Amino acid sequence: MATTNEPIPEVFSATTEPYEDLLRQACETALAYLAKLDSASVAATADLAALRAQLGRALNDRGIPAERVIAELAADAEGGIIGSAGGRFFGWVIGGAFPAALAADWLTSAWDQNAAVYATSPAEAVVEEVVGAWLKEILGLPHQASYALVSGCQMAHVTCMAAARHAVLTQHGWDLDEKGLSGAPEIRVLASDQKHGSVARALRVLGIGRAQVVDLATDAMSRVIPEALAEALEKTSGAPTIVVLQAGEINTGSADPFEALVPLAKQHGAWVHVDGAFGLWAAASAQYRHLVRGVEGADSWATDGHKWLNVPHDCGFAFVAHPEAHRAAMMQRTSYVTYDGDARDEMEWNPEWSRRARGFATYATLRHLGRAGVSALVDRCCAHAKALGERIGALPGAELLCGATMNQALVRFPDPKPGATEADHAQRTDAVIAAINATGEAYFTASMWKGRRVMRISVSSWQTSEADVERVVRAVEGVLRG
Repeated sequence: MATTNEPIPEVFSATTEPYEDLLRQACETALAYLAKLDSASVAATADLAALRAQLGRALNDRGIPAERVIAELAADAEGGIIGSAGGRFFGWVIGGAFPAALAADWLTSAWDQNAAVYATSPAEAVVEEVVGAWLKEILGLPHQASYALVSGCQMAHVTCMAAARHAVLTQHGWDLDEKGLSGAPEIRVLASDQKHGSVARALRVLGIGRAQVVDLATDAMSRVIPEALAEALEKTSGAPTIVVLQAGEINTGSADPFEALVPLAKQHGAWVHVDGAFGLWAAASAQYRHLVRGVEGADSWATDGHKWLNVPHDCGFAFVAHPEAHRAAMMQRTSYVTYDGDARDEMEWNPEWSRRARGFATYATLRHLGRAGVSALVDRCCAHAKALGERIGALPGAELLCGATMNQALVRFPDPKPGATEADHAQRTDAVIAAINATGEAYFTASMWKGRRVMRISVSSWQTSEADVERVVRAVEGVLRG
């Protein structure tokens, strides 16, 4: 173990003085980073070996001053921070953070609340009450629906489908709390053949295996075909059934036809869960609301806050139309926790015990934007995605495969040689994406769609502007020219 002759720092001082210089230093470092977002490389500039060399210090025997720790952390992480907070990041579906959200998140860290129950953080408990009502209003969900603020859409799926599992087994006379899953009626899950991996993982966590999942055929835009759902429901008639639909398929951004699918599932007594990680936010926009018409008729919904709402990680939202099933799936009471008879105790609605007070950042963002601001954010991102898809797809050497119906578009870069195979096109597409990212002007990621390798254009940041669109198109054009 490394040693040093430096004196042991006074890390256990009871005064507030140690905070002042240190937090000022952190603030100045953060502001300097944000100020250079527009000029810095969007992609990381340090490779794995360099980062390991910079950050892989031996742990000291004696401590070192906190100011030095923060200074060296910032310096050593240099080159390994992706510019996802800026306006030219289009990989996966990752938004930036509004200034109001970031400021509230800093306060959240300073307040250091355990948002488990009202007793551990009264203000956060009330904020979550307010935020839950605001979100249901903006997303057009039933006012009586219960909700939970969780770490992301992954845990929102777990929360919602735990409620679904409890409900469908109860309908079939099975006491899940008492007997568990051993010997329980087999649950059938009917889900899109284009479902997101977080859905499959949530099911696995809940003890539902691949053999219990039926893939539903989709159309050219990755939307579930009503006839495919009808056929699957007939085959599983009488079994506890969960139907998983999508608002915002990960590649095309399309939404399943809820007006046709939800009533069909309900006729067969199935629970309908909606993966709305980003696409559920279309409901906030008058221009795009029609894409998710009928989604309010489902039984549960999962979405992210750190995607399209642009609050810091980690933040997701789970909504359940049947509060009794939701609470029954999550509630756990103990003698050493102080409960409140009137207030909402958060841990009764989510899978976490100790949890970050993530409601403050969401509250600040929604108050800052208002209904009109959230709508404008959706419209703005969709417009930029459409422009990027069409303009990049029109460049020599590029091909637009799927224009933006929401905030996602797909292009590829075919191999021009005669007789090129799909493998050749895939290799060429990957190579062009890598070259674009290497310029530092933009960041894109690849995906597979309908058997073809594609570059996804995912616009989720409030910072993306028309100037960014111009800049990125020029960068892609430069790469294609070689």
